[in-house]
Amino acid sequence: MNVKTLLGAALIASVSFAGSAAAESTLDQIKSSKTIKLGYRELSIPFSFVDDSKQPRGYSIDLCKIVADDVAKELKLDKLDVQWVPVTAQSRFEALKSGKIDLECGNSTQTLSRRADFDFSVMTFVDGAGLLFRKGEIPASSDHLTGQRIVVVAGTTTEKALENLGASAKLGASLIRVPDHAAALKALAGKQATAYAADRTILITTALASGHANLFELSNAQFTYEPYGLMMRRDTDFRLVVDRSLARLYRTGEIAPVFQRWFQPLGNPGELIKVMFLLNGLPE
Repeated sequence: MNVKTLLGAALIASVSFAGSAAAESTLDQIKSSKTIKLGYRELSIPFSFVDDSKQPRGYSIDLCKIVADDVAKELKLDKLDVQWVPVTAQSRFEALKSGKIDLECGNSTQTLSRRADFDFSVMTFVDGAGLLFRKGEIPASSDHLTGQRIVVVAGTTTEKALENLGASAKLGASLIRVPDHAAALKALAGKQATAYAADRTILITTALASGHANLFELSNAQFTYEPYGLMMRRDTDFRLVVDRSLARLYRTGEIAPVFQRWFQPLGNPGELIKVMFLLNGLPE
């Protein structure tokens, strides 16, 4: 075989490989396997957590179940198996990249840097980071946090925001990094930290779920903007199916019972949440 023939064969092989790789979209993988792999968090109440029977539950879980049903309809599958895969704040990104999960059903914040590597659905919730203190220990100003310890879950946008505040000497507090919200609350209760930083809804529900909410107090301060979305690999077609499913929920009002199921103990949705549903209820 001469050099020209070898080059031609190599070119044909590379084109064939590229074509098959390109064809393996998320929807193609789901259709061929008849399985969708959904990532969930075990301790992000009320968005994604496990109940006493170790089954995933929460607001984002319910949204992903609806999305999975719509994916099955889109692919004309009589049956689509849902495989639930546990992820953490630290492991969720690699789980998507490696194909371990197809969609992350938690409370991931959309940021421009994350969108460079991943796709996000239309917004599912809006929150902001705050600080939880032991009862009666909220400081008069942030100046009183200078030199104090703040506990935060590693791998979150709250951690990054606090790092930026510390780097600019606006806060001057040291960070204690823990793997999950239960560990963060334990550190606060055990006086290993002065404050626990996370998204405000997470702080409230974590304290309530502990059964000792009366021991803690939430500061009025909010220092970040957290627009949540369902996170996935970069895939335009799959994102469109997910967005179409969520937009329909918002547009028709079917989101109301889902939202009330998980947030009713915290009161009616605020104006910001109502506007979010309105703006993301995209027309067909």
